[in-house]
Amino acid sequence: MPPINVLSKEISELIAAGEVIERPSSVIKELVENSIDSGARHITVEIKNGGTTYMRVTDDGCGIAFDDVPKAFLRHATSKISEKDDLDNIFTLGFRGEALASVCAVSKVELMTKQKDDVYGTRYTIEGSVEVSHEESGCPDGTTVIIRDIFYNVPARAKFMKKDVTEANAVSSIVQKIALSHPDIAIKMIRDNRVEFNSSGDGELYSAVYAIFGKDFVRDLLPVDYEENGIKISGYIIKPLYAKFNRSFQNFFVNGRFVKSKLCSAALENSYENMIMTGKFPACVLMIDMHPSLMDVNIHPTKAEVRFINEKQVTNAIYFAVKNTFSQSGLIYEFETKQQRDWYKQPEPEPVIQQEIMFTPISDIAKKEEEMRKTEDIPQPASAPIIKPDIPIVKPDTSREWAELDKKPEEKSEYAVFKSEPAEEKPLLDRKNLDLEAVKSAAEAAEEGFKYLDVKAFEKKKEPEIVQPTVQQEKPTIPEIKVIGEAFGLYVIVESEGKLIMIDKHAAHERIIFERLKSRNCRQYSQKLLVGIKLLLTAEEIDALENNSELLDDMGFAFDFSEKPYITATALPTFLMDCDAEAMICEVAENLRRHKLNPQSSYLDDVLHNMACKAAIKANDKNTPEEMKALAEQVFADEKIRHCPHGRPVMFTMTKSNIDHQFKRT
Repeated sequence: MPPINVLSKEISELIAAGEVIERPSSVIKELVENSIDSGARHITVEIKNGGTTYMRVTDDGCGIAFDDVPKAFLRHATSKISEKDDLDNIFTLGFRGEALASVCAVSKVELMTKQKDDVYGTRYTIEGSVEVSHEESGCPDGTTVIIRDIFYNVPARAKFMKKDVTEANAVSSIVQKIALSHPDIAIKMIRDNRVEFNSSGDGELYSAVYAIFGKDFVRDLLPVDYEENGIKISGYIIKPLYAKFNRSFQNFFVNGRFVKSKLCSAALENSYENMIMTGKFPACVLMIDMHPSLMDVNIHPTKAEVRFINEKQVTNAIYFAVKNTFSQSGLIYEFETKQQRDWYKQPEPEPVIQQEIMFTPISDIAKKEEEMRKTEDIPQPASAPIIKPDIPIVKPDTSREWAELDKKPEEKSEYAVFKSEPAEEKPLLDRKNLDLEAVKSAAEAAEEGFKYLDVKAFEKKKEPEIVQPTVQQEKPTIPEIKVIGEAFGLYVIVESEGKLIMIDKHAAHERIIFERLKSRNCRQYSQKLLVGIKLLLTAEEIDALENNSELLDDMGFAFDFSEKPYITATALPTFLMDCDAEAMICEVAENLRRHKLNPQSSYLDDVLHNMACKAAIKANDKNTPEEMKALAEQVFADEKIRHCPHGRPVMFTMTKSNIDHQFKRT
């Protein structure tokens, strides 16, 4: 066995830091929690490049004394506990004294702090656990910590850092959770020189939720206030009708600390049982307050999980708190239904605010410039050139009638001369076959002086070029189809070539839509919306949609990402207009988030199945004979439409001989 050696301080510090500091969001979490423990009422968090190069946390807390600053960066140095009995009565967010020591071990740290009664503050610099400077300095009350170049001395850890936007989303998520858990503290988040959110710090949880998630989210919330067996449950839960499509919006806070708890999530979802649709999950911002002795917060290095001594009491408290809220709100049996959107209804016209100048003709611009020259006493040339715009403007010739324009010139030469000055005779073009690209080229040529343009080129461009495919495939011959009728509101009965065919119209239409979506050839079906659909999504889901914009465009979708964390759907495929567009968009976003490393269309099959199923014709839908015939023709024309996306057959056939045999005619 090799000899046992005591690790050096440098190595032991790096190992210990790895247990606490995983990424920039871990640093921000530790620093903001320290600011809260210091009694700060205003906290500002700023990051650049996802926090990999720059992080700053500024607060107006109590500050640190000059002599205590170096001690704060030592491991297991803390002012929050002093003896073992204090471990059973922990009311602060941090207590182990490992945060600053772990941060300075893997980054370059600059700290500026000042206590209220001190004349001077302190500026302290430490890099890789090695002190660089410790001096008095002028600074405001409170503490500012600046971290630069995280993992600069641990290249192996730096290689595993994710993209800047991913790291920034993680930081933003952490700060959001802290802002929700402490509505009495004003927290500002700055991301790449842009304010992402700013909580008011007025002590109202509703205000904090509004600042983080927006008005559309808080509008659908119900207040919760319940206490049982010394466990107090407060906060907000979402109405059952507006449940979300994943658990991303479930926020649980135990004694002011955000925790991930399957126990709490299961209790919440059990209280919503038989009140929400399958596949949806409730959202909440719930505060769970209990005595610290009833739980253990030291089971996770970053205190992201807790263990309850009596889990049954916690489960019952959450369950009955939600049920009590439903009873008081009258939502047990009655639900609010959203008004169905009429996609084809024109919205009421809004009053148009007239601008001072909506469009300025070129002639007016020339007049104004001439007036400016006169006022400035600038000598004018004999013939001032007319300023032309960058893009040539083609105006119709109103001096002649269309009948005169349609006349062909008597003399037609192979070449025509275009001058910068208007010529008396010009080659006339047929307005019906006018090629704008050719006219644009002629206008550009005229600006350069004399250009000779081939008139025959205009005639050649009249006919669009036909691009022949490399492989010629014969189109399937559609037989003569006669629609007899419809049975049970679901099956289309068709007669064709001596056969009787029964087509499941829902399964057939579902497969047609599925193939359209999967082929990524739905741009022709994309329909702009008069009123966009606004949705609240997580940062990861928004990034997944942005990174796959081309795929979504091919599927017929279009989104506006200018109001994060909200997105607005501005276009949908026409065959999805009558569906629950919000649900489909959320499903697509969630699926792309889960498969963001390889977002191929094959991974979207489950979502495309659901979209096609919801958009397809339903049983007992009234369809005209023409619609049924068109559906049958599509089934016969495409061999792929033989099974629905879930595997059910689309049609069955019966020959005339089989029917004759059943009637004993043969």
